[in-house]
Amino acid sequence: MQVYVNGALLPKEQAVVSVFDHGLLYGDGVFEGIRVYGGKVFLLGEHIERLYESARAIRLVMPISPAEMTAAVEKTVAANGIRDGYVRLVVTRGSGSLGLDIRKTSDPQVIVIADTISLYPAELYEKGMQIITASTIRNHPAALSPRIKSLNYLNNILAKIEATDAGAPEAIMLNHKGDVAECTGDNLFLVKKGELLTPPVDSGVLDGVTRRAVMRLAEGAGVTVREVTLQRHDVYVADECFLTGTAAEVIPVVGVDGRMIGDGKPGPVTQDLRQRFQRLTRGELTL
Repeated sequence: MQVYVNGALLPKEQAVVSVFDHGLLYGDGVFEGIRVYGGKVFLLGEHIERLYESARAIRLVMPISPAEMTAAVEKTVAANGIRDGYVRLVVTRGSGSLGLDIRKTSDPQVIVIADTISLYPAELYEKGMQIITASTIRNHPAALSPRIKSLNYLNNILAKIEATDAGAPEAIMLNHKGDVAECTGDNLFLVKKGELLTPPVDSGVLDGVTRRAVMRLAEGAGVTVREVTLQRHDVYVADECFLTGTAAEVIPVVGVDGRMIGDGKPGPVTQDLRQRFQRLTRGELTL
């Protein structure tokens, strides 16, 4: 494996950063997870745009331009011969002192890793999965905006631990108001009376690239899409539920907190959107 670090492709054993890097010390940095299908990097422009927005939000000055960042991703994918896989693009604040002052940091690190990934077992995509609601709430958006895809993922990790302890592959996270936000690594969608519902970004969710793509696919299929505030009750009484994410793609949920969703099987809207998304990744559909 060749890993891109600041302009150079290095064997993974040599792809290192300083122990004084604020990405390690404080989770001070931003990242993107990106998919590769058929050798082409999927929706790369949208990922690069969000990366730079996240960096701007935390006052991280990017060391290279968006065009150079795009080229770095494509170069790393090609160097590793990735046809169908996953890219982790990371930018850290860089090395600094043992303190929080960003003025004492230098040399932001640009890291690109291209590998394969399988987030959930294949059978869950066919049969659907059972998930829970975590007691760990999503970060208050006035404290740390969930729209920033930062290296500080401890909030999500704590909720993921709850899911794992409960024997579930995922967990729904509520926001500070008690409304449904998103899952630990995925956005959430419901289908009710033929309409597609999902929490708005001001509910404290990451504005997922796959989330946006699925919303556009649904609109193109004639499905009404609404961003609305949702409570757990809405999830429990939904006709269908599914999750979206770069790594997860589109995966059905058939049970939440011991309540069966719909008839306990992946629903027709979910299945149709999953098929449309797969066609999109193969270049058979456009947004």
